[in-house]
Amino acid sequence: MHGLKLVAVAIVAQAVWGMARTLCPDRGRASIAVVAALIILFVTSPFAQIGAIAIGGIVGLWFCRALPTSDIGHVAVPVSRRVGAAALLAFVVLLFALPILGGHGAPGRFSLFDAFYRSGALVFGGGHVVLPLLHEAFVTPGLVSDDVFLAGYGAAQAVPGPLFTFAAYLGVIVKQSPHGVPGAFLALLGIFLPGILILIGVLPFWDSFRSRPAAQAIMRGVNATVVGLLGAALYTPVWTSAVKSSGDFGLVLVGFVLLTVWRAPPLFVVVLGAVGGIVLGQIT
Repeated sequence: MHGLKLVAVAIVAQAVWGMARTLCPDRGRASIAVVAALIILFVTSPFAQIGAIAIGGIVGLWFCRALPTSDIGHVAVPVSRRVGAAALLAFVVLLFALPILGGHGAPGRFSLFDAFYRSGALVFGGGHVVLPLLHEAFVTPGLVSDDVFLAGYGAAQAVPGPLFTFAAYLGVIVKQSPHGVPGAFLALLGIFLPGILILIGVLPFWDSFRSRPAAQAIMRGVNATVVGLLGAALYTPVWTSAVKSSGDFGLVLVGFVLLTVWRAPPLFVVVLGAVGGIVLGQIT
């Protein structure tokens, strides 16, 4: 279990490194990422991540507008604007109605579905960004222990497919009904549904929106903010709950180099981390 937690540290560090090189290549966007990380580290409000993303978009409009615009082609979509507007309306209604139902005596499945739905709705910039959202939704209220959460996150790297499937693991082990196989199905539906609704809703309008220089500047600022969010998550809860000794740091360092320099398969790093955790347990 401890070795898998250390694997999670190495993999999140790899994600931060790769995203920073791509999304923060200049001083302006690097500064946005740092400010976003500071907001998450020092502001305890549950709305801190939404606020950081909004601020990143606004600052990006100022810092990133002078950058050259990307040359983008036309995207033909088989979705009408009426269908797109209906999908966006459904997304917003569920985002606000589910917590209301959960807070007014609705069955536990509504609050569980809401936790996964909100996590899927607020993710921006890549699957790894779901880590702090799910941690806040499940570990903070005590529905899943921190050790089991991070160990499962590390093990999920060995499974083919999108990282969102980690939700199925949480749905099985969560200390709230329904759990087990029904909880896994509810978790997968909840975490994937908002992305599907947003995709259908935005497609009819995306072609005209993304061609605007202001929109591209906002997206650059938001992308840089996402790097900062994931960087903050790398420190807490990932690093602070896993790395406790020099041996732990050494195993993380080996995993990070294998992933970033040697391009080792994640499955190999997961197995190595599990074995390394056993060895560290024997010698310490």
